[in-house]
Amino acid sequence: MTLAAAHADTGDTAWLLAATALVLLMTPGLALFYGGMVRTKSVLNMLMMSFVSIALVTVVWLLAGYSLAFGDDAGGGLIGGLRHAGMADLGPDSVRGSVPTLLFAAFQLTFAIVTAALVSGAIADRAKFGAWLVFVPVWTLLVYVPVAHWVWGPGGWIVHELGALDFAGGLPVEITSGASGLALCLVLGPRLGFKKDAMRPHNLPMVMLGAGLLWFGWFGFNAGSALGADGLAAAAFLNTLAAGCTGLLGWLFVEQKRDGHPTTLGAASGAVAGLVAVTPSCGSVSLLGALVVGLAAGAVCSYAVSWKFKLNYDDSLDVVGVHLVGGVVGTLLIGVFAEKAMTGQAEGLFYGGGLAQLGRQLVAVAVVAAYAFGVTYGLGKLIDVTTGFRASEEQEHAGLDLTVHAETAYDHGVLGHGAPVGPSLLSSAQKVKHQP
Repeated sequence: MTLAAAHADTGDTAWLLAATALVLLMTPGLALFYGGMVRTKSVLNMLMMSFVSIALVTVVWLLAGYSLAFGDDAGGGLIGGLRHAGMADLGPDSVRGSVPTLLFAAFQLTFAIVTAALVSGAIADRAKFGAWLVFVPVWTLLVYVPVAHWVWGPGGWIVHELGALDFAGGLPVEITSGASGLALCLVLGPRLGFKKDAMRPHNLPMVMLGAGLLWFGWFGFNAGSALGADGLAAAAFLNTLAAGCTGLLGWLFVEQKRDGHPTTLGAASGAVAGLVAVTPSCGSVSLLGALVVGLAAGAVCSYAVSWKFKLNYDDSLDVVGVHLVGGVVGTLLIGVFAEKAMTGQAEGLFYGGGLAQLGRQLVAVAVVAAYAFGVTYGLGKLIDVTTGFRASEEQEHAGLDLTVHAETAYDHGVLGHGAPVGPSLLSSAQKVKHQP
């Protein structure tokens, strides 16, 4: 990811244009995945939290985020400068590597968008929409942008000083979203009825459709990170497919052994867990390594999603159990299965590289998780004590769709098969229509 070529390569540019569109599609896919997992009374709110992230992150990224993440290092490998704020000095002839700089910026923007949207799953059913509108742009600048610079930016300390590897975003995307989701879980507290009421997904076909769109977009996410139409992109593409498959199978195996039946939710979650884990490693491991990474993530994450009941944090849609844990698994296993044929230099423990690379990966995971958790917790608390972050009990009971957006996804889901709207629900919607 350095400025090099004087002219853009048309093949690389065509591939990255397609990859950028694929990654952008992941956020609507995530909206469907999350929307199917919540109850009927908060479906639209869940969709909105993803879709509004597209708009908020785009504006922030173009104004300052890209420059701070990928501009020349401003010192210490911690953050870039503001030379390209507002995309200044980046015309159509500007090239980064073998692709137009504006396209590279758009590609990286789609990563930032889906990362912010991922966090919303941890606080589903109980967050104020207005608070989310404040949280997303500030969080993007304070958490995502610095970590992206550490990992991918010119002079970023994680790659250039520490020597840790992350091909497509295990640290900036998966671990930051998972650690941030955990922080917000603790700030907002559990949903009403947590561990008492059944909070099952209301539409499993929607969940499966969302997972399929995520998987489709993930090829752009991982193979696109090669920034070229070449053999590395092909290897990352195949590794992505392989890990998604073994992640799905690993989760189902655990479900069958533990619960006696494989589920559609487990299949969707397992595929996503495998894809999460292979994100950092798809450009560092062989096909065998990718198969093992996906299998390990599917099995481990299937257990990790139940930790919230033991530790009493309400991670509504398993952002912590899948994205944080899966991201940690995939990032650490680079230190075990990295191959010189893929990395060009670093080798993992399994191939005789010793413990050095594993140690680097561990330091990177610990620092990024601690940073994302700490900053997000502080930001969440600040929003909570100033404007309030959690919806009222009345809103939560009635559902955020009706009380915040004055809409319902399914009439029968809230009104009861054509029954007239009750005055209490109408008054709730009217009270908060102008106060999300």
